[in-house]
Amino acid sequence: MTHHQPTHEAHSAHAPARQLTLWFSSTRRGARLARHLAVQQFTEWTALPYDSDPVCAVALVTAELASNAVRHGRLPGRDFRLGLYLLPDRLRVEVTDTRPERPPLLATSPSADETSGRGLLLVQAYADRWGCTARDAYTKTVWAEIPIHGHAPPHTDHRARGT
Repeated sequence: MTHHQPTHEAHSAHAPARQLTLWFSSTRRGARLARHLAVQQFTEWTALPYDSDPVCAVALVTAELASNAVRHGRLPGRDFRLGLYLLPDRLRVEVTDTRPERPPLLATSPSADETSGRGLLLVQAYADRWGCTARDAYTKTVWAEIPIHGHAPPHTDHRARGT
């Protein structure tokens, strides 16, 4: 994992109050580390408790975006980038991978017997907004904006998630 200063600002009407960008190996371990670091940094910036709805939403959204980068956006030997941008009323999570030709599929409801395919539905439920941007021929960034205050994400039992 390497620290990198962002070369662009989060796409928002407000400049981020705080930001952090890090690179992780495109492995399950890298995705897990990205989730843990996002939660740690977010709680440090906001002083929200670990079991609060916004923190649990950050953990879930970061885990999904990072695991998608590892599973669908990986090229051998290439890392993925995690960007965190604290805005006045939300946190923007950006995950950049090396497969711009493979944008995320629109979130649809999988059949009951499918064992995957629900991740972007969770991102939609927990984020105010999300999307995908390909800025060049070599990378794409999938991003989500999670509210800090205001409406709560769908209620779940956070203890069952093992965060």
